[in-house]
Amino acid sequence: MSVLRFVPTPLEHPLEVPPPRPGTLDPVLVDAFVASPTRDAQLARLQSPGALAVTTGQQPGLFTGPLYTIHKALSAVALARRLEERWSRPVVPVFWLAGDDHDFAEASTAAWIAADGSIATAALPARAADAPLTPMYREPLGDGVVPALGQLAAGLPVSEFRDPTLAWLGRHYRPDATVAGSYAGAIAELLGPLGVLCFDSTHAAAKRAAAPHLVRALRLARELDDDLDRWAEARGTTSRTSGITVGDGAALVMVEASLGRDRLLRDGEHFVTRRSRERFDLAGIERIAATDPTRLSPNVLLRPAVESALLPTVAYLGGPGELRYLVLTPPIYERLEIDRQLPLPRWSGVIVEPRVDRILEKFGVTLTELLAPPGALEARLVRSQLPPRALGALERLRAALEEGYGVLEDAALEIDPTLARPTQAARQQALGGTQDVEKKLVQHLKRRQETELGQLARARTAIVPTGKPQERVLTVAPFLARYGPDLLRAMTDAFETWYADGLEGPSEPS
Repeated sequence: MSVLRFVPTPLEHPLEVPPPRPGTLDPVLVDAFVASPTRDAQLARLQSPGALAVTTGQQPGLFTGPLYTIHKALSAVALARRLEERWSRPVVPVFWLAGDDHDFAEASTAAWIAADGSIATAALPARAADAPLTPMYREPLGDGVVPALGQLAAGLPVSEFRDPTLAWLGRHYRPDATVAGSYAGAIAELLGPLGVLCFDSTHAAAKRAAAPHLVRALRLARELDDDLDRWAEARGTTSRTSGITVGDGAALVMVEASLGRDRLLRDGEHFVTRRSRERFDLAGIERIAATDPTRLSPNVLLRPAVESALLPTVAYLGGPGELRYLVLTPPIYERLEIDRQLPLPRWSGVIVEPRVDRILEKFGVTLTELLAPPGALEARLVRSQLPPRALGALERLRAALEEGYGVLEDAALEIDPTLARPTQAARQQALGGTQDVEKKLVQHLKRRQETELGQLARARTAIVPTGKPQERVLTVAPFLARYGPDLLRAMTDAFETWYADGLEGPSEPS
């Protein structure tokens, strides 16, 4: 595999060693783990005495979604390795498949870098604007996935890994599969060899196990709302800083109703769905939990608590946005009497390919400069190609104009102060003339250097596509098609080094 660089972004939240905790995996949950080449071996480890888990998760995405999904999973592998070595007990990476999510627009698109260096995309046909917000584990992929796969295939580079990559996706992204089901199968097959267990949170066994916690959260809805409001106020946390509103009477539980997955709001002693305005009393919710628990799911604040109630997890690895709202969650664990896992950062950063490094070296540019908004770097590089004698002449001319007009302005003030303004205007006009000359020289150089500037633009697109972080836009398939499965091992090793460098804490479990 060609030499790749994995460059982390600065951390917003500190790394620390999570404390161990009691707890074992309930055997009734075994069937909720998705089949993979290493599933049974990893389950045996997770069920052994004293075993713990490092968890992370993500909602479904087309062709496994953006790169940060893979970053999350491999971060869990890396941290689990470090903790297992530190504690001398099994620590298993678990990926929580959030198939309850109902954001079809986000789950139905994928993007990659095309052969010409531009951004290519594929998408499933849009869901009707008035369609129910069906959870992704019930939403069929449909025939639209076939042309989407074709678009991806056309954009993958020719290599020994191209066909295996397409075959892997083709096994799972089929018209008869659901959006979440295809995602779960693809993720499990891809990450199983690295020891990742994939937990299907929409499996009947998982839903039955989660239901009592959701019902309890509804029984305590008023108290939880007050707890969260006080907690946020005491810490100065707002919806602007966390992305989450609390204290507004909304429960932490979602229900599938006539308009799809819907948030429950407190309405006296009852609950009403936010969109469809259907009313439920607590007894009605308890009947749903007993007879059809698949209809119930936690919101983003309650989900990590439910996860910790079901799995012996010591840490949840999240991105910057998740960590900003997870600071709100401690009152939920306390009120529901659930052990809290420690929220920690996943690895976040960019994959720098050799072709990008070659361009950086050619132009003498740093990655930091490339990450900056376009314009200033290009202008500097073009200006550096101006003949030195021309640059010297421009600098001398500007200095002479500044000096000469300074003398004239002083004289104008002595003769008649009203002459100062016209003299200053003449000075600006003269200096503007030098700027116009330089601008024309640069424009002509730009036309002569279109090829070189195009290379720089392609390098920037590979690192910050559409001006956004690489990990939030590009999918993993083209990287796998170029570098093969060794890519994932190299990423995991780099992430493990990152955790080893950043972690602090006792070397032995308490």
